[in-house]
Amino acid sequence: MRLRFATLIFALALPFFAQAQDEPWPTQTVRLIAASGPGGNPDVLARLLAEKFTNTFGKPFIVENVPGAGGIVAANMVAKSPPDGHVLMFGDSGAMAINPALNPSLGYDPNKDFAPVTALVSLPTIFSANPNVPASTLAEFIALAKKDHGKMSYGSAGAGSIHHLTMAIFAERTGFDLLHVPYRGGSAMVNGLLTGEIQVGWSGIPNVMALIESGKLRGLCISVMQRSPSTPSIPTCDELGQKGFDVATVMGLHAPAGTAPKVIARLQAEVAGAMREPAMATRMKQLGMVMEENGTANYVQFMKYDMDRYAQAVKKLNLQIK
Repeated sequence: MRLRFATLIFALALPFFAQAQDEPWPTQTVRLIAASGPGGNPDVLARLLAEKFTNTFGKPFIVENVPGAGGIVAANMVAKSPPDGHVLMFGDSGAMAINPALNPSLGYDPNKDFAPVTALVSLPTIFSANPNVPASTLAEFIALAKKDHGKMSYGSAGAGSIHHLTMAIFAERTGFDLLHVPYRGGSAMVNGLLTGEIQVGWSGIPNVMALIESGKLRGLCISVMQRSPSTPSIPTCDELGQKGFDVATVMGLHAPAGTAPKVIARLQAEVAGAMREPAMATRMKQLGMVMEENGTANYVQFMKYDMDRYAQAVKKLNLQIK
């Protein structure tokens, strides 16, 4: 009797379960959390996609800037949000791979607290030098840095930033030592390069492209395996003898863990279309971004690789951020 009663209850409940599964999304405003201030890479990309999503889904998609601690503040906010698809994050390798490697006590776990949607773009950096540095090529700089061991300095956008990690990895493999000067952001670091306060640094392409073209800075190499369409004259490190050197932050779209697979699939499909529109491709080129959208499954695999490589680098270099 109890079994038949339970079966009856289940049968009566089935339509309600089906209705919950088929409930339309979105049903309200969707918040796109950009882990940067206005004008940062997550902010710029979020605003480009917000307009398209608003038109496609018929509900407002608004960008909310949540800077702080290299993406940690934004990641914690999204990780603790309801998994209903109405809060999404534009997060990069800093929040999802570098920070966890440097500090296990973040308050969130990239593997457990997020549902990855898809990769968006990668952001190569250019090894830039003040023109007063007596080295016009990468080989000449490496020789100079080894000769003046520990006397020259490099800047970064902050301790634990991709710029910091890129130089630490590069210096370790080439055998030179430079003094690290962390700045509060990439623009401040570039200003330090221009004034000669520091001699070199890895910078995002938009911050230095015009300065390199005008001769105010010198671009020695780019941090990935292929030249950038934005700066085709800048060779790769690999071309210049640093075989296999390939370091860049990758930005992706993330939802809180537990978000319905149907919502993830709809988002991924819309992102895939938007990222391949000619106008979007042109804008990404202007920003020094490389399109990386390749589906949810591939992004999940990449995140595992990204976390592993930075964990290994941090351990090998014994980096600690306090």
